[in-house]
This record gives sequence, C-alpha cells and structure tokens, in this order.
Amino acid sequence: MNQAVLATRWALFLMAIGVSLILLGTAAGSQGWNAWWQVQSDPVFRQIVLDIRLPRSLGAWLGGALLGLAGAVAQGLFRNPLADPYLLGSATGASVGVATYLSLLGGSTWTLSAWLGLGLTGAAFTGAVLAVGLTLLLARGVQQTLRLLLAGVVVGVVLGAVTSLMTLLQPQVLQAMQGFMLGSTAFLSWQACVTLAVVLTLCLAMAWTFASVLDALSLGESTAQSLGMPLPLARVVLVAVVSLATGAAVAHIGLVAFVGLAAPHLVHSLVRCTHAWRLLLSTLMGGALLVLADVAARVLFAPQELPVGVLTAVLGGGYLLWRVYRDANAGASA
Repeated sequence: MNQAVLATRWALFLMAIGVSLILLGTAAGSQGWNAWWQVQSDPVFRQIVLDIRLPRSLGAWLGGALLGLAGAVAQGLFRNPLADPYLLGSATGASVGVATYLSLLGGSTWTLSAWLGLGLTGAAFTGAVLAVGLTLLLARGVQQTLRLLLAGVVVGVVLGAVTSLMTLLQPQVLQAMQGFMLGSTAFLSWQACVTLAVVLTLCLAMAWTFASVLDALSLGESTAQSLGMPLPLARVVLVAVVSLATGAAVAHIGLVAFVGLAAPHLVHSLVRCTHAWRLLLSTLMGGALLVLADVAARVLFAPQELPVGVLTAVLGGGYLLWRVYRDANAGASA
C-alpha cells in the first residue's frame, strides 16, 4: 500500500481517537455522558462541562500534540531515537522559573491559582526560553549537533541542581511546585487553549516546511549537504520549533514525561513514512496519549486524582521497555 495512503488513514484514525478522548475526558467527573444532555437545562452543568472540563481535555490534547511534534523534530534533527523535547534544557529551565516565582511570593499554596493567569505559566515559559538560550550560547549556535547535545545536557544538570538548591533553602515552595513537577492539566482554561493552538499551528507549519531536510538528514549530514539542503537555516528553525513547542507545553501542563519520546516511536512502529507525515502523525499521537493519560488519572482512583505525569511515565516507559525487549529478542533470533 502507498505510504501516503497508509499515513492518511492513520491520521484520520488518530484524529477520531483524539476527538473521542476529548469528549470522554470532558464527560469524566461530570456524572458521565448524562452531562452532555444537561448542559442546556442546568447552568451548573453548563459551567462544569463547557468552562472547566472541555478546555481541560482540549488543552491536554494540544499540550500533548506540542510535545509529540517537538519529540519528532528532535529525533529527526539530532538523528537520535532517544532525543526528547527536554533535550535542550527547557524542562529544568522552566523548573527554575517556577521555583523563582514561588520563592518571590513566599511559596504559599494559594499561588497555584496563578496557573489561571500569567503567573506560573509566564515564569515557566520564561525559564524554558532562557535555558534554551543558555544552551545555544554554550554550543555557539546550532551548527554543531554534538556540541548542542552536550550543552543541553550540561545546562539541564546545572539548572536541575539550582532548582534543588532553591527548594532546599526554601522548603515551603516544594509543596506548591509538586503539581508542576509531576504535571497537571487541572488549571487549563480557554485562554490557555487558544495560546497552545496558535503555537501548535505555527510550529507545525515551520516544521512541515523543513520536513524534506529531515528526510535528507536521515541519510547523513554529508548526503544532505550534497543534495543542496539549507542545513544552517533548517537547524535554526527546527531548534526554534523544539524550543517554542516545549516551552509552551511545559508552561501550561508542567513536566509531563515520555509523551514527546514515546509518540514518534509509536508512529514509527505503525507506519514507515517521510518526515512530513511523521511530524503530523506524531502530533496527533502525542495529543491522544496525553488525553488518555489525563482521563485515566481522573478515573482510576476517583475521587482522588493522580498526577498526569506519573501515568505518562508509567505508560510511556513501559512501552519503551517493551520495545527494547522485543527488538532484543528479534535481534537474538536473527
């Protein structure tokens, strides 16, 4: 079967799965599907479903889609299947931003309400951007892939130590940071959904433009250069895509693990296609994975809610361990 046809079918299937999970997530916790029939008649249900549940589920899909896209771009750009969206230090930078913001406000738990505005969200995004900027400064640009990887690792370790030191000196911020560190979709609003949708559209368009460069890079850097690909410009744009997508997602949903790493691997195991399709499918897969984890986090131990980052780590880590085990057995049998 033609790769484009197969990829199109998987894209439509993942879109249907995503819509179904968004509807399921919206109904979860609102007395099930009966909430949809009570929206028009009951103003309380209308507020619960339309103002709280729906933006939460839609925002979770958008955040997961950004992480899936960033993961696919990172793996293609660095030609490394272990590359993830947090590779450039954005996650630890966001943690430092949140820790600084909470320290300045005294670390009281009421500051979590700032997720509804520009408080923690703005601090996390600023920290992520500054961390990526520091990585680029240490790497002296984006042209040396290995240097960029090493710089990202160093920045991540150093900023992680800074976060630990801040929480050690001011223990009162630790409880307030817990929701961010473990990932949470509870504070997503319609404003957040609009922001995430705009960033996703922009990043997907930018990545799609240079999908052919990623295809050429998969054959080797020298081959890509011989084909006349604009590698310097492509690296700048694709690093910007990873940074912007990851920063926006982390700022709104916290440190959600494994979605950006597992989504491209799932797509690769389902269909072999060019990066143009892989970027789109990884975006859809990432959104579906995070909404699924969000729904499970709310219903598994209801009324108690689990941190969504814990479930994504369990599901994503379990899947990758299974892939490693399967590939090892396949290699041994061959």
